[in-house]
Amino acid sequence: MPAETPASPASLPATPIDRLLGVMARLRDPDGGCEWDLAQDFATIAPYTIEEAYEVADAIAGGNPAAICDELGDLLLQVVFHSQIATDDGLFTFDDVATAISDKMERRHPHIFGADGAGDVTASAVRKQWEAIKADERAADGPKGALDGVALSLPALLRAQKLQSRAARVGFDWPDVAGPRDKIDEELAEVADAPGDAERHEEVGDLLFAVVNYARKLGVDAEDALRDANLKFARRFAAMEAQAGGSLAGLDLETQEAHWQAVKVAERG
Repeated sequence: MPAETPASPASLPATPIDRLLGVMARLRDPDGGCEWDLAQDFATIAPYTIEEAYEVADAIAGGNPAAICDELGDLLLQVVFHSQIATDDGLFTFDDVATAISDKMERRHPHIFGADGAGDVTASAVRKQWEAIKADERAADGPKGALDGVALSLPALLRAQKLQSRAARVGFDWPDVAGPRDKIDEELAEVADAPGDAERHEEVGDLLFAVVNYARKLGVDAEDALRDANLKFARRFAAMEAQAGGSLAGLDLETQEAHWQAVKVAERG
């Protein structure tokens, strides 16, 4: 029996990622591609990228594996889309993106990928090592301020927390929680004393910044805490509406508050 002829590379089935890359390349093909996809650039796609990341977080919070899988696909599409735009402009490719992140992960995990291999390293030590390596990388790029690199597009609470953490690395920080706690009282007073809308806007911003700093000193992630508080409020409000027969409209505040307290008691019970 003659030997089986090996399959040529062209006849091998495409991997799922190769298929996705091919789909996006086709959509961006000037000869017969999709007009909408062809009209996009980094800036116009960026809001969708942020939105998809949030939808992944929502799916995780919902605990539905199928939804998580679906939303991760949408997020992956954003990476592929940006990479195809870059390829079309001769800037970089998807392979460059994958190679760069692989290099970075290996470089930042020397206890795993280094010459000595895995060692007896605690999670806390790994975190400190990661931050030290990141600091070395920033230093290699040239002199920069301590706050450089904290993205402007981050959610405001998360960005405040990162700015404060960066400042703390160089010693600009309260020694304990008493300082930021007192700062909240100070900022509350300034909000109350604000003479106009512009000043009130500024002082409320300072108050929120102070609350984030207090949360950070307590070891609480402000972004996660507020996200959970939003979910709790929405859940309780929906339960109030159900108790009231579907709507709170027309009920006086005292009755609405009674429904709110009943929902809280039911949750705790």
